[in-house]
Amino acid sequence: MEIIVANESHFKYAQIISDTITESAKVRGTGIAQRTPEYILKRLENGNAVIALEDDKFAGFCYIEVWGNKGFVANSGLIVHPDFRNQGLAKKIKKRIFELSREKFPDAKIFGITTGLPVMKMNYELGYKPVTFSELTDDPDFWKGCQTCKNFDILTRTERKMCLCTGMLYDPVTKSRDKEKLNSKAFQRLKGIKENLFLKKKSK
Repeated sequence: MEIIVANESHFKYAQIISDTITESAKVRGTGIAQRTPEYILKRLENGNAVIALEDDKFAGFCYIEVWGNKGFVANSGLIVHPDFRNQGLAKKIKKRIFELSREKFPDAKIFGITTGLPVMKMNYELGYKPVTFSELTDDPDFWKGCQTCKNFDILTRTERKMCLCTGMLYDPVTKSRDKEKLNSKAFQRLKGIKENLFLKKKSK
């Protein structure tokens, strides 16, 4: 199994990716925005997607969307073909698209909206936190992408303040601060241990 950054050589998979997203929405009965083959082609072309392949057989897919002058990026369209489900592949694809997002847009906030508990769990493990929709991008084109979701009327009625989806956000600035705090605590703890050892040695 290969999980690689997609490119123009993967155009032949656009239709099956689109069909898999549509079928998944029907089976699960949850809100999944549909994506046309033409829409998928653009994500394959600009290198903002990862695709999972076993030999030449399509196994899974996820793509990046850029919003708000590159201030926000979304990891969207995570899908695994039925033949490859229940093997932990979704988690691997999610991790790779997250890494690609950090590589290409290191200063951007990474966000997503989902109704799926497994996706929420994967996001949480990557460092995302649940947030209100007001903390996500206000780019109207992003929210237009929800029009093909069966829950779009809820989003409209609430003036984009809430829906059945949960908003989740990874903020690199917050994570950097958390890391600095953690490193500072670790340093102070190490310093304290060394001081105690020095005092014990001196008292002997």
